[in-house]
Amino acid sequence: MKMRKATAVLLGTATTLSLSACGAGGGTGGGGAGGEAPYIAIVSKGFQHEFWQAVKRGAEDEAAKAGARVTFVGPPTEADVEEQINMLTNDIAKNPQAIGFAALDSRAAEPLLAQARSQNIPVIAFDSGVDSDVPVTTVATDNKAAAAEAAKHMAELVGGKGEVAMVVHDQTSKSGTDRRDGFMDWMKENAPGITVLSPQYGGGDQAESANITKSIISANPDLAGIYASNEGSAIGVIKGVEESGRSGIQLVGFDSGKAQIDAIKDGTMAGAVTQDPLNMGRELVRAAMKAINGENQPKNVDTGFYWYDRTNVDDDKIRSVLYE
Repeated sequence: MKMRKATAVLLGTATTLSLSACGAGGGTGGGGAGGEAPYIAIVSKGFQHEFWQAVKRGAEDEAAKAGARVTFVGPPTEADVEEQINMLTNDIAKNPQAIGFAALDSRAAEPLLAQARSQNIPVIAFDSGVDSDVPVTTVATDNKAAAAEAAKHMAELVGGKGEVAMVVHDQTSKSGTDRRDGFMDWMKENAPGITVLSPQYGGGDQAESANITKSIISANPDLAGIYASNEGSAIGVIKGVEESGRSGIQLVGFDSGKAQIDAIKDGTMAGAVTQDPLNMGRELVRAAMKAINGENQPKNVDTGFYWYDRTNVDDDKIRSVLYE
């Protein structure tokens, strides 16, 4: 009984988020027929981080320009793979002209992606790729390159030696594995004096990431630095270090959001790699419109990334890609 009630609440939340995210045209059914605006259904990894709100704004802005309408849903947390699958199922049932999908689990959605293809609904992967040939393109940051940039700065910060820990948001999505592997690979090839500890996974949850951070610090008294692979992980790491009472640990993050920006400005965190979520949302809708119109597209659309710290956080170019 409790499970059924919980599911009902989550589905109700998803419906509310979907309706609130409607762009031009309104409504929730399959669009395009009878002169209606093309309908693009977007299923993100979550709704709790400012990153996803920024992607949503970019998608809605581009949809308004293109004369399309979008819905944008995501599960309560980035650990809710089953709930995301339910959302994708519901959106496919609406028979949209295109679907944008940021997979929490790069393999779990394969049957549904195959179903979308059988219904002639083009799928655009975004933020994370999937282990499938169904998506017509993937709109995402080059996460391995971005993680390598974070590793390069971490190596400089710790003087090329010592132990460095990783708090990663997950090991089932492509963004999670790429941000993990890109960091580790760069360190292995370029920083032989640095020992990278085994990655720990906090699901992008702030509280869980904080607890993991405190455990890492307790077990590794000589720890020199911690790398956090997304917004929720970074905020959790910041909290964990503060609660541990330790000082002198270099922190490098990923994404932005007000808490992380504030931590960089006050010196708590050394710096971070930010994506361009607004551009990700825009490029997602552009790719969806091209797919609807039958246009050929590249396999990947790189939406860009930037390193920021106290020295450039207020520069116009950086401010334009940060979100609070």
